[in-house]
Amino acid sequence: MTQVVGDTGWKRRQGPLDAVLAEVGRALQVLDGSVTAGRPNPAGPRPADAVDLEGEQARHAAGLMRVNHVGEICAQALYRGQALFCRNASIRKVLYQAASEEVDHLVWCRQRLDELRSRPSLFNPLWYLGAFSLGVAASRAGIPYNLGFMAETERQVEEHLEGHLEALPPQDERSRRIVAQMRDDEIGHRATAEDHGAHPLPAPVRMAMRGMSRIMTTTAYRF
Repeated sequence: MTQVVGDTGWKRRQGPLDAVLAEVGRALQVLDGSVTAGRPNPAGPRPADAVDLEGEQARHAAGLMRVNHVGEICAQALYRGQALFCRNASIRKVLYQAASEEVDHLVWCRQRLDELRSRPSLFNPLWYLGAFSLGVAASRAGIPYNLGFMAETERQVEEHLEGHLEALPPQDERSRRIVAQMRDDEIGHRATAEDHGAHPLPAPVRMAMRGMSRIMTTTAYRF
């Protein structure tokens, strides 16, 4: 950390340690659920006379929304990890903007889990740490592949959310509205990455990403 003298006296210049500490603080907010959404929940206010799902349908819906919540935990960590060491200000802004919109998804999924009387994944700290580390590694590959990683992530998430729209109980309209809005936002994030020069990732990398995603979703559905 360094200090410089300005017109009004001593001013503090942000150093690498400050950035790391800020990320630790942000991670704690994401994990403890204290972050707030910038947009209203697309499901709208829950009606007082809403009929709750029961039995296996409730458990299944909760499992799917827990998986989606984990996906948003990872998205936060991934994009903030990618942005942390990105030296291009405009690309860093793209990554932080995507992370900001993913906060909305995170909050909406958590709200729906509460309505379903369920809980987030027990392994969220592990998911966050792994995704953040992956984001940092992606940022070191250069801007085209950094954006390519973002685009491929969003492409796979789109497919995943489309599958959830089919798998959710037909009467679970609240979850469906949330997932549909998430899917539309992810399409926008992918398009943004491609418009800024994303390079396609090598096939082995794409396959590894799918394998890791499969492990995460299988585990998060239950735990």
